[in-house]
Amino acid sequence: MTISEIFFSPTGGTRRVADILAKALGNDIRTIDLANPHSVNGDNMAINNNDVAIIAAPSYAGRLPGPAAERITRLNGNGAQAVIVCVYGNRAYEDTLVELNDLAEQAGFKVTAAITAIAEHSMARRYATGRPDDDDKATLEDFATQINEKLTSGNHTRPEIPGHRPYKETGRLGMIPYPTRACNRCGTCAAQCPVQAIDHGDVKKVDRSKCFSCMRCVTICPRSARRINPFMKFMVNRHLKKVCSTRRNPELFL
Repeated sequence: MTISEIFFSPTGGTRRVADILAKALGNDIRTIDLANPHSVNGDNMAINNNDVAIIAAPSYAGRLPGPAAERITRLNGNGAQAVIVCVYGNRAYEDTLVELNDLAEQAGFKVTAAITAIAEHSMARRYATGRPDDDDKATLEDFATQINEKLTSGNHTRPEIPGHRPYKETGRLGMIPYPTRACNRCGTCAAQCPVQAIDHGDVKKVDRSKCFSCMRCVTICPRSARRINPFMKFMVNRHLKKVCSTRRNPELFL
């Protein structure tokens, strides 16, 4: 059984969750990085109907980020069984999981299980720091065992997934990272921006209509030379302090 590990993971947390699950489900793993703008094309978006797909994406303010949703619609599931995974920064996932379920089904997958998991918050990194941790890993591996049992039993029932339709309204966060004096214009941020919002000729220029505040440029900069406005960062941390302080744990829906 081939595992098609499909993820949209600008800062790496979602991929770490998907990696744990993929390795626990099987040894033959094929990866599709939906956040890589250079690898998302028609040639690699079709899934064999005998594969089991893991489709993992982050929650941004309780919804899928727009680019992730758009790229999931480009997939061709061919009737393959899918495990959908919503990863969030310890606040809440709200309608993200049910939206991911709907898009996966529209793309031709049969959703057999759904998981929510926690990873370090992409903006307020003091929350869920170091997650997924060892406890998360043990829980996710146990989930994989239960999913394997369902798959091998031939049970293809659809899980009951929490969320609302219509989904909650969403909007742009408006937190645009900018280069500091430490920037040497290496171009790493521009090359790896999921939506190519950073000008390749001048990394100080950002197309605000494209940027969705994913923080990949902040995470991957080799000189730690991109950041968001300190006051806005302070306000985000202040807003999240109460709702993110209690540890939340992964959930499985079969």
